Amino acid sequence: MKSLRNLILPAILLLSACTGLPEGIDPVSGLEKERYLGTWYEIARLDHSFEEGLSRVTAEYSLTDDGTIKVVNRGYDAQKEEWSEAVGKAKFAGDDSIGHLEVSFFGPFYSSYVIFELDQPGYQFAYVSGYNRDYLWFLSRTPEVSERQLEAFRERAREEGFDLDELIIVDQSPLPE
Repeated sequence: MKSLRNLILPAILLLSACTGLPEGIDPVSGLEKERYLGTWYEIARLDHSFEEGLSRVTAEYSLTDDGTIKVVNRGYDAQKEEWSEAVGKAKFAGDDSIGHLEVSFFGPFYSSYVIFELDQPGYQFAYVSGYNRDYLWFLSRTPEVSERQLEAFRERAREEGFDLDELIIVDQSPLPE
């Protein structure tokens, strides 16, 4: 029985770490959940296997009957010439006016979604991190942003300690007909 306990405790600690906050990064407060819903375009990201090779990436957030948020991430895989889609759910880690959510695409396993910058007057852009600095996204309500907006994102991300050497600017151009 002792060996099972030795496996369970590290697993619990590992899974709970995936829903924490990156050290020194605070989620936004004053979030209005209903205003955050809708479509967001991925402008930039630190790449991961689940998004590798995808362009034209969007995230669609909608409220469900049980109060959770349905998440539909969609991107185009040019190599396969097909769309890839992942459907998950999100719930607030605590108070729903704080930009810290837990998102799951795989059953009971959740990971942090931390909104650490948000254009709160207009809800036109957001900077999002995961539970650590290996995850970073720049989301916008429009598929294109100005160079000034992109530089402001880079500057804030550097200030927060993100390594931008592997930053990808996502191709949001329309597919050829």
